[in-house]
Amino acid sequence: MEECDLLQKCGFFKKYHQTKDLACKGFMKIYCKGPKMNDCKRKKYRIEHGLPPVDDMLPTGQMIKI
Repeated sequence: MEECDLLQKCGFFKKYHQTKDLACKGFMKIYCKGPKMNDCKRKKYRIEHGLPPVDDMLPTGQMIKI
């Protein structure tokens, strides 16, 4: 299975990879280890700013609200 080259550095993945939340699991399946990994807004943010986004930013660019 292919996965994002930034996966081990990704704050979102590190923080939520063990969650039972189905939405987060779905994002990981599609973006972190799936067909949309090159569309990840987190990856684009890191490239543009030279810094990682906050951990609660989803791969879609939206923020997780707790």
